[in-house]
Amino acid sequence: MYNPKSSIATEFIDDAEILETLDYAAKNRHNRELIDSILEKAKSCKGLSHREAAVLLDCDLPDENEKMFELAREIKQKFYGNRIVMFAPLYLSNYCINGCVYCPYHRTNKHIRRKKLTQEEIVQEVIALQDMGHKRLALETGEDPVNNPIEYVLESIKTIYSIKHKNGAIRRVNVNIAATTVENYRKLKAVGIGTYILFQETYHKKTYEELHPTGPKHDYNYHTEAMDRAMDGGIDDVGCGVLFGLNLYRYDFVGLLMHAEHLEAAKGVGPHTISVPRIRSADDIDPVNFSNAISDDIFEKIVAVLRIAVPYTGLIISTRESKAARERVLKLGVSQISGGSRTSVGGYVHEEEEEENSAQFDVSDTRTLDQVVNWLLDLGYIPSFCTACYREGRTGDRFMSLVKSGQIANCCQPNALMTLKEYLEDYASPDTRLKGEKRIAEELERIPNENVRRIAREHLVELHDGKRDFRF
Repeated sequence: MYNPKSSIATEFIDDAEILETLDYAAKNRHNRELIDSILEKAKSCKGLSHREAAVLLDCDLPDENEKMFELAREIKQKFYGNRIVMFAPLYLSNYCINGCVYCPYHRTNKHIRRKKLTQEEIVQEVIALQDMGHKRLALETGEDPVNNPIEYVLESIKTIYSIKHKNGAIRRVNVNIAATTVENYRKLKAVGIGTYILFQETYHKKTYEELHPTGPKHDYNYHTEAMDRAMDGGIDDVGCGVLFGLNLYRYDFVGLLMHAEHLEAAKGVGPHTISVPRIRSADDIDPVNFSNAISDDIFEKIVAVLRIAVPYTGLIISTRESKAARERVLKLGVSQISGGSRTSVGGYVHEEEEEENSAQFDVSDTRTLDQVVNWLLDLGYIPSFCTACYREGRTGDRFMSLVKSGQIANCCQPNALMTLKEYLEDYASPDTRLKGEKRIAEELERIPNENVRRIAREHLVELHDGKRDFRF
């Protein structure tokens, strides 16, 4: 039986409820009265149920879809303005004991070169990332209790936070590692992680088990209940996601929203972020072997409806996607993107030979961070390197309450401008610096609170004079 408050995965992600929802959506995909009522409800920015969102996703009426896109743009602007948060992944190790059929890290892959960074190599990788201008990392590693024990991850996080090179510093380390115990989540919390991220890949239990035939990840319930254990371990911010292309996208879309509803019902706060990766080529992985791949048009629709359904949740898109695909979804709801990414172990310091490839997936957007920042400025966005909420304790329900009340805007806009100023002063190319200074001058005048605007202006002058790390 479907029970969003249950701690059992197959009860809060109930197959029968998903199938009934998909049937309901299919029967109402042309029900204009219902669709308009759902959109009217969504204008209150309180979010939608998984069933309401499924109706919008299934709708194929052009005029109604345009209403959805317009509403998604309005909600994105209301909560996130034109700020886009920047981050980069850092791969520590590709040793893995799982048999995931869509990932080149699977244990039977004999082609991929296995690597694990030493603490000294992590220092060099982080310095390279700092020299690009990054302040926020997403830590990645395969599941291998011998090669990648929790102690290795904890030591690596401490190393990352300790590195201060020139004006560089990593201020937030998000962690994407395999499902683990409450005790280990407490250890991650103690070393100061930001968001704990774990992708479900697919919520369809039978398909999930087929895609994960061997290894600890085969256990659907243990994996799906990981967010509950993470929050029980004191981690305030968690990030969900599915890998679109592995299963029927409508099913996983509904499962994703049901997971968000479960966290809200059972833990008091929904996911801090939702990621929307699509399956990509990798060492021995060919996407054509997966028949559920989705088009750019469907991908755009998914992002738009997610923004409407979970207005307070950050949406993340990585360099898996091309420049063109990323541009399409930025305006519809995406609030965080990666830039200058390397998905191989040691990839920021050493460009690897093809036969030594240790990448998890092929990158589609291969531009440098500066090129991505320049592009965002051209599109009218504010590239933000802000980590202030995490460092000021504005996490979990405290963060969500500030977002829902609209008060967070008094922090986000000036913090985005000040961290952009840091980037311009320390790392930007001359052309990017010119565009960025113009954007800062324009956006500074749009800060509604006069006192906040005055303080931000003073800090911007101090940043130009060499001081760093101001935040509201």
